[in-house]
Amino acid sequence: MNTVQPLELLTILIAEDSAADRMLLASILRRQGHAVLTAANGAEAVDVFRELRPHLVLMDAMMPVMDGFEAARQIKALSGENLVPIIFLTSLSENEALARCLEVGGDDFLAKPYNQVILAAKIKAMDRLRRLQATVLQQRDQIARHHEYLLNEQRVAKAVFDKVAHSGCLNAAPNIRYLQSPYALFNGDLLLAAYTPAGDMHVLLGDFTGHGLPAAVGAMPLAEVFYGMTAKGYGVSETLREMNAKLKRILPVDMFCCAILLCLSFQRRSVEVWNGGMPDGYLHHIADGEREPLAARHLPLGVLSPESFDDRTEVHPMAIGDQVFLLSDGVVDTCNADDQLFGVERLQQVFAANRQPDAVFEEIKQALRDFGGESRDDVSMVEISLLEPAQISPPALMYSDSGQSCPLDWSVSFEFRAATLKRFNPLPYLLQLLLEVHGLRAQSGALYSVLAELYSNALEHGVLGLDSSLKRNASGFARYYQQRSVRLEALEDGYIRVNLQVAPRDEGGCLTIHVEDSGKGFDVVRVMERPLDDVRLSGRGISLIRQLGRNAQWTDNGRSARVEFFWKALA
Repeated sequence: MNTVQPLELLTILIAEDSAADRMLLASILRRQGHAVLTAANGAEAVDVFRELRPHLVLMDAMMPVMDGFEAARQIKALSGENLVPIIFLTSLSENEALARCLEVGGDDFLAKPYNQVILAAKIKAMDRLRRLQATVLQQRDQIARHHEYLLNEQRVAKAVFDKVAHSGCLNAAPNIRYLQSPYALFNGDLLLAAYTPAGDMHVLLGDFTGHGLPAAVGAMPLAEVFYGMTAKGYGVSETLREMNAKLKRILPVDMFCCAILLCLSFQRRSVEVWNGGMPDGYLHHIADGEREPLAARHLPLGVLSPESFDDRTEVHPMAIGDQVFLLSDGVVDTCNADDQLFGVERLQQVFAANRQPDAVFEEIKQALRDFGGESRDDVSMVEISLLEPAQISPPALMYSDSGQSCPLDWSVSFEFRAATLKRFNPLPYLLQLLLEVHGLRAQSGALYSVLAELYSNALEHGVLGLDSSLKRNASGFARYYQQRSVRLEALEDGYIRVNLQVAPRDEGGCLTIHVEDSGKGFDVVRVMERPLDDVRLSGRGISLIRQLGRNAQWTDNGRSARVEFFWKALA
C-alpha cells in the first residue's frame, strides 16, 4: 500500500491542556514524519513559538492561564508577514465561538475526536498555503529589488537626458515661460530652445507617442540634431529634414513625434512656424488682441521618408510684446473626476477672459488646477514673447582650439545656381569657414546676420524678383512668403555669387564680403532713404547690414553688395 509523503518535514506546535490529547496528537504527527513541540497552555505556546518558530500550530481553544484565542492573536502578531497556519482543536459547536476562532487569526478547525486522515490532509493543505505565501513574499521582494534597480537606472538616464535635452536657453532666456508635468518619471514631451548665431531663437515642442522612458528614447537624437544645427546657423527647414530623417531611421514603425518648430527673429520681427501633428499654437497680437492659430499642416516627424517629407513653413509678422503660445495635447486631454476633458473650448474661454496679456500663462495654469483634472498624458505648454534685440543676450560661442594660428590672407569665391538655391542653405558652411579666422569670432552674431541679410536679399529680391513692399502689412507679409515658396520651387535659372576676402591690416585684419545676383536689381537709394517705423514690415535688412557691418555699399543697380568687417589682433 502506497503512503502519501508529506510535502516537507514540518515543525508543529501542539498547544493542548489535556496531556492525553497532547500525547495522542504528538504520536500521530511523528508517525507522519513531523517534528513536534508541545505546550500546556496559551502562554506556554506563545513562549515556545517566540523561541523556536514552528511552521504550524495546532491550538486548543479552551486552555488555562491564556486561552487559545489570545495565544493565536499573539502568535499571528509575532509571525508578521510570514504565514504560520493555526488549526484550532475544538469541540465547540456554536457559530459565534467558531467565528471567533477565525477572527483572532485561525485558519482552520479540527473537531474532536481526531481523525488521522483529515488531520494529515489539513496539515498538507496548510503547508501548501504556507509555502505559497513564502513564494509570494519572495517574489514581492525580488520585484521590489528589481523595481529599485530600474528606478535607479531611470534616474541616471534622466539626469543624462535632462543635460542633453535642456542644454539650450530654455531656463535662461528672459522671454520664455513654460510648464512641463510628466505623466511618468520621463517626459515624453520635449521642449527645446536655443539661439542661432544671428541671435534668433529656435523653439521646439515635441510629443512622442506614449509616455515615460520609451517615449523619451527618441528625444536624445532629436535634441542632438536641434542643438547642433541651430548652433551652426541652419534654418527651420534644414533642421526639420534632418530630424525627420534621423527619427525615420531609428524609431520603430509605430512610433513618431508630433512637433512644432519655430524660429523667432528679433531683428526681422517675425516668427517662422512648422506644425506637424501638434494642437494649434497661437500667435497673440498685443495691439488688437487677436489670436492667430498656428495650425498643424504636416504629418509628425518620423512618419514620412526623407523624399516625401514636407518642410514648408509659414512666416508671420510680429510686433514687440507679441506672444506665441504652444501646448501639447496633454493640456486639452486633462480629465476631471466626472471624466470630462478640459478641451479646447475651455482653453479658448481663458483666452477670451484675459485682460492682461502677461497673465494669460498663469491663468491657464490656474484654470487647469481649478478644473481638478488628472492628466492622461505628459503636459507641456510654453509662451515665447518678442522682445527688443537689446533685451536678448545669446551666449558667446565656445571654441576648442588655442586661437594662436589661423589663415590671414586668402580669398574664396562661390557661385550657387538654381538647383542648389532650391535646396541648400550655404550660410552655415560660409560661417564655419569664416570663423576659422579667430579675429572674427567675437563678431560671429553680427557676421551671420549680415551674411543672412545679403544672401536673402540676393535670393528673394534678386533671383526670385520679390517686391519687399508686399510686406507693408500682415496680409502682404503672408503673400510675400507664399510667393517666395512658389517661385523658389519653380526656379530654373539664376545664380548668387559670394566672394570672401580676408587680408591682414595694421595689427588685425579685414574681411570683405561681396555678393552678386542675377536679378534685375532695385533702387538702392530709394530703399535706404525710406525711414524705418514700427508698422512697416519691410526694408529692415539693408538698415541692419549698415548697422552691423562697415562701409556697406550697393552697385550695379543693387545687384552687387559689398560690406567689410575689421578686427584687432589679440594682445
